Amino acid sequence: MSAPTTTRADHSAMTHREIMEALSGLLLVLFAAMASSTIVSTALPKIIGDLNGSQTQYTWVVTATLLTATATTPIWGKLSDLFSKKLLVQLSIVIFVLGSLIAGFTQNTEQLIAARAFQGIGMGGVQALVQVAIAAMIPPRERGRYNGYLGGVMALATVGGPLLGGLIVDSDWLGWRWCFFIGAPFAVIALIVLQKTLHLPVMRRDNVKIDWLGATLIAAGVSVILVWVSFVDDSFAWVSWETFAMVGAGAVLLALAVWVESRVSEPVVPLPIVRQRTTALAILGSLAVGMAMFGGSVFLGQYFQIGRGYSPTEAGLMMIPMMIGILVSSTIAGQMITKSGKIKPYIVAGTIVLVAGFAGLATLDHDTPLWYVGIAMALVGIGVGMSMQNLVLAVQNTVALKDIGAASSTVAFFRSLGGTIGVSVLGAVLARQVSDSMTEQLTAAGASAGSTSGVSALNLSSLPEAVQHMVRIAYGDATGHIFMISAAVAVIGVVAAVAMKPAMLRSTVDVGTAPEKEPALAAK
Repeated sequence: MSAPTTTRADHSAMTHREIMEALSGLLLVLFAAMASSTIVSTALPKIIGDLNGSQTQYTWVVTATLLTATATTPIWGKLSDLFSKKLLVQLSIVIFVLGSLIAGFTQNTEQLIAARAFQGIGMGGVQALVQVAIAAMIPPRERGRYNGYLGGVMALATVGGPLLGGLIVDSDWLGWRWCFFIGAPFAVIALIVLQKTLHLPVMRRDNVKIDWLGATLIAAGVSVILVWVSFVDDSFAWVSWETFAMVGAGAVLLALAVWVESRVSEPVVPLPIVRQRTTALAILGSLAVGMAMFGGSVFLGQYFQIGRGYSPTEAGLMMIPMMIGILVSSTIAGQMITKSGKIKPYIVAGTIVLVAGFAGLATLDHDTPLWYVGIAMALVGIGVGMSMQNLVLAVQNTVALKDIGAASSTVAFFRSLGGTIGVSVLGAVLARQVSDSMTEQLTAAGASAGSTSGVSALNLSSLPEAVQHMVRIAYGDATGHIFMISAAVAVIGVVAAVAMKPAMLRSTVDVGTAPEKEPALAAK
């Protein structure tokens, strides 16, 4: 049974061939951006070990990228409603490539964190603008089948990324710096392809104003909270003047951001859209999915290498069950959504499976059977594949084309925010659990907690064999604790999905556009 066809909304509607040509460039740059994160996920234990970094710095290499991507996502989305979407996509690619090259030449963890933060600006633009460009080309009803291509690229990046990262790190003639260099050629090729294939209308408006103040307040407020999460209960106590100062400052900055957004003519995050039921619930769901997507890839890679003793290449191979789950579920769900026009059942099912997967991962320790870990990871992948893209699609179905950029980037913003908070919080919990476990084991062995002689616990090759065994036990057992937190947060996603109002996906690119009697959009 073939999927229902969608008639053109206007004479400028793109044919299936034109859409696929433009998608080729968009999906290529999305692959490069996503792969840059997944490649680093399996290589990061080796990178931080070579740079003699700490667990907190390990977390911040990831958090810095997510933070700047999160902070700039709504800005990119708003700009896309005002200026050329094609030009903005190309600009974000250039920033991403420059950030990748800078990261590859860094000499210490501080420089690496700064370079990854810069790279995140471009990554935020790519992730947001690809969704915006696709929404401007394809009606929501028809978009379900194209989401299968998105899911395929996402799965390829997340399957191939960790494996490629492991191979690069394990190759003496390459080295970990090529984990950052290798994505640049793909992005440059995408830049050239988009120049030839992407043709979108530019909505030029007079008296354009960008809410830089609101964007700055949002970024500052989120940054302060995340810095507090990283250092609380380690550098200072939960109840201390530092806690009150940082949490209070973060809350004030975010409150000011809401106040500014409610009064400016061109808000970065349009509050009327956010207050809509579908958008508000999609935001809640995206927070949970964001934690799954980022937290899973970051800390599972570390679990396999540090907690279980596998090489980066082997760790990449062991991530495959989760990525296959994403690929299969996103492809099948996309096709079924296009046929039925219904989206809520798939989001609800996806979030439930996500909770089940996290609950399974919550029981991990340093000797959990690998078949069990694989099943739990596959469930997480299925949950992500059924819910992540479809939460964005549900919001895009409710807004006009002129607001598609702001609406799409708002959901992407909160998904990235969930990932940023998730990585930061889970990383802080993991660091604390590992520290306590190491102290307990060293004390039991009659050694002092400082007997590692200033060598990072992640630099296993430089530690005595007995201490290496302790580190593996500490990391292996601590990983289950952080996924227990993830499972609890994912329950919020289930509640949000169940509360969403059922709706049929529209068959036009814009709201209220009556389809004309023209040839159907070819699906072949």
